[in-house]
Amino acid sequence: MQGDAWLLALGLMLVFEGLMPFVSPKAWRSVVSQIAQLRDGQIRFFGLLGILAGLALLWLVG
Repeated sequence: MQGDAWLLALGLMLVFEGLMPFVSPKAWRSVVSQIAQLRDGQIRFFGLLGILAGLALLWLVG
């Protein structure tokens, strides 16, 4: 059962990651271009925010 949960999580992640490029490729390209202009520290900060948000959700659910 544990492996099924990982596959479910991976599947959901791939669905969410694919939504923006599928629905609006032009806007997605613009966002990626803007992200490419950020400094490394800014990208790390947003990565940390994503990690913390994900951990908070896991804590709330689990």
